[in-house]
Amino acid sequence: MALSHDFRQTVVERVERDPAFAKALLDEAATLFLNGEPDAARLILRDLVNATVGFETLARLTDRPSKSLHRMLSSNGNPSMDNLATIFAALRDRLKVDIEVHTADAA
Repeated sequence: MALSHDFRQTVVERVERDPAFAKALLDEAATLFLNGEPDAARLILRDLVNATVGFETLARLTDRPSKSLHRMLSSNGNPSMDNLATIFAALRDRLKVDIEVHTADAA
């Protein structure tokens, strides 16, 4: 018998027992966006939304339609910077974290 577990369910369970994991996912999504990897960042944000606030609550927090948020954070999504900023702000508030950008020193 093969052992398998839905990845999304694994993320939900990990976030429920380890709030630092949710914060790490948010940090990773922000880092990926800033490093030019928006596809991976959107998918991490989607998993984080599903594991924390859910799309219906995110829709209320951002004043954006849930269906639009689903599309924005899909593998083919193309959210505007305004929408991304709103999504990040809602998740930051809900997770009670701040995001700080640090630059690497040029060698």
